[in-house]
Amino acid sequence: MTADRPLVWLPFDPAELGEAPAGLRYEVVDPTRHVPESVGEVELYVTPYRMAPEVADVLPRMTSLRVVQTLSAGVDNVRGRIPAGVTLCNGRGIHETSTAELTLALILASLRGLPRFVRQQDRHEWRGGFEESLADKRVLIVGYGAVGAAIEARLLPFETEVVRVARTARDGVQAIAELPGLLPTADVVVLVVPLTDETRGLVDAPFLDRMKQGALLVNVARGAVVVTEDLLAALEAGRIRAAVDVADTEPLPADHPLWTAPGLLLSPHVGGASTAMWPRAYRLVRSQLERFAAGEPLANVMTGEY
Repeated sequence: MTADRPLVWLPFDPAELGEAPAGLRYEVVDPTRHVPESVGEVELYVTPYRMAPEVADVLPRMTSLRVVQTLSAGVDNVRGRIPAGVTLCNGRGIHETSTAELTLALILASLRGLPRFVRQQDRHEWRGGFEESLADKRVLIVGYGAVGAAIEARLLPFETEVVRVARTARDGVQAIAELPGLLPTADVVVLVVPLTDETRGLVDAPFLDRMKQGALLVNVARGAVVVTEDLLAALEAGRIRAAVDVADTEPLPADHPLWTAPGLLLSPHVGGASTAMWPRAYRLVRSQLERFAAGEPLANVMTGEY
C-alpha cells in the first residue's frame, strides 16, 4: 500500500531527481509557508534552501522523523534542534564549486581593485593604477574541509602558497591552535569554518592584530565567526582589508556601518547560489534517498568535525 512507504518531504519537484527512487512517497513542502496534515508521517525531511532557523520550527511535529537532510553545508540553523535519535546530514558536495569560485572572485576583485574600477565606470573615469597580484601570496585557509580543498584547488594555479588549518592537526593540515604564529605570515586569510561554539567570535581584535599589515581577510563561513565591531575597527584603522559574503545580521540593515567601511568588499551571502548548485543538490539528494530506501548507511552524517 502507498501509505506503507516512508514519506519524504522535498523542497522541489521529485521530477528534478530524474527517476525518483522507488519505495518512497514524496510530497513537495516548504513548512515555513504551510505545514500539511501529513507532518506526523514524515520520515525524511529535506529542508528548504534557506539558512534561517525557521526551517527547524516544524521538527517537534515530525513524530515519525528519522533523517534531516539540509541543502546547506552549514547546519548551525538546525543542529541544536534535531530530536534525539534523528540523523542529521549536511549538504557536503553541493556548494564546494560555487563557494570556491566566489572565494576566488572576492580575492581577485579585492587585490586587483575591481570595486574601484566599477565606481570609476559609473563616473565615466579612465584612471589606471598599479594593483596587487594574487601570484606569490601566502594564503591561510582556516577550516580545511571539502570547501577548503576546493578553494585550494583553484588557488594553486595562481602561483600561491596555501597553508591549511583545521580544528585538529593532521597530515598536511595545521591545528587552529597554531593560528597566532601563522597569521603574521599570511597575505590572505580565508575563513570557511562552520559556526560552532568554538568558532563563534574566533576572529576578534587579537586575531586581527596578529594579521600582517594590509593583509586581506575573506569570510565565506558565517558572519558570527567574526566580531563585527573588531573588524570595523581594523578596517577604519587601515590595518587590514576584507571581503565578506556573510554578516552577523542578515539581511544587512541599510544603515549598518559595514556598507561604508573602508577596504571592504561585501557580497550578500551568495557563496552557494550559482547555476552549479542545483545539479549537485539533486545528485546528492537522489543518492541519499537511494541509500535510505535500501536501508544503507547515509552520507554526510554530521559528527561535529571540520
